[in-house]
Amino acid sequence: MMRFSLVMATRGRTTEIAEFLDSVLAQGRDDVEVIVVDQNGDDRLVPVLAPYFARLKLTHLRSTVANANHARNLGLRAAEGEIVGFPDDDCLHPRGVLDRVAAAFAAEPALMVLTGPAESPDGGLGSGRWRMEAGPITAENAWTSVIEFNLWLRRRLALALGGFDEEMGPGTPIGSAEGNDLVLRAVNAGHYAAYDPALRVIHPDKRLTDVATARARLYGRGLGFALRRHGVPASVWLPFAVRPLGGVAVSLLKLRPRDAAYYGMTLLGRAEGFVQRRASAGRVRPAIQGQP
Repeated sequence: MMRFSLVMATRGRTTEIAEFLDSVLAQGRDDVEVIVVDQNGDDRLVPVLAPYFARLKLTHLRSTVANANHARNLGLRAAEGEIVGFPDDDCLHPRGVLDRVAAAFAAEPALMVLTGPAESPDGGLGSGRWRMEAGPITAENAWTSVIEFNLWLRRRLALALGGFDEEMGPGTPIGSAEGNDLVLRAVNAGHYAAYDPALRVIHPDKRLTDVATARARLYGRGLGFALRRHGVPASVWLPFAVRPLGGVAVSLLKLRPRDAAYYGMTLLGRAEGFVQRRASAGRVRPAIQGQP
């Protein structure tokens, strides 16, 4: 029986894909499939993937749509595993991570969604603000409990929810928080979701970098949109406005204009997303198994 399906949407990267596949092989499990959904317009991944077909259950799908959630849902519909995860194309699985996920789902039959934080390649937590205590995920704490590349669901639930919202995430004007949205749709439907701070996936920490500053407004818009969509109280959303303001002030005092720009663009994006009104926003495309 296939236990895990790992669905990776990718565009533009090559060597990182091989490094990730090596980290999957290092798990030492034979119940894992990897589905690479290739959004490149060329064959750059063909030589990268070729050596792994004999060593892994590996599927290479192609998509002409430059939309991460469209690619994830495409892979989800092709998946066969009981548990599905959605690794980024620049993350790594530490040894034992799949064993830990499998044990958590086996120990609690009611568990439908499991999450953990990001770990910096240099050690310690990275890529955001994380709560330290384990436990159930709610509308109040989901914002410090979810990242897409460390999100695990029972496949039947992921399909029933319609997968990720394809009008959110990379490739759309609402560029982030699609994982928070998916988890809260599960929670709001009455399913048990839990966060484990010791369940780590390694991912580059891009905070306060040129890359992060360039996309801060886009990512901020996604978070603002998700906060508004799920109707959280002011006690939850207000800190996401106050912290960037403080970041701007502190960065200017320290004469760090790039950092100030990052916080300023983050705040602007969150405000734009929070007031976003779109007739089509939130329509989730059914993720029916076997659908083309």
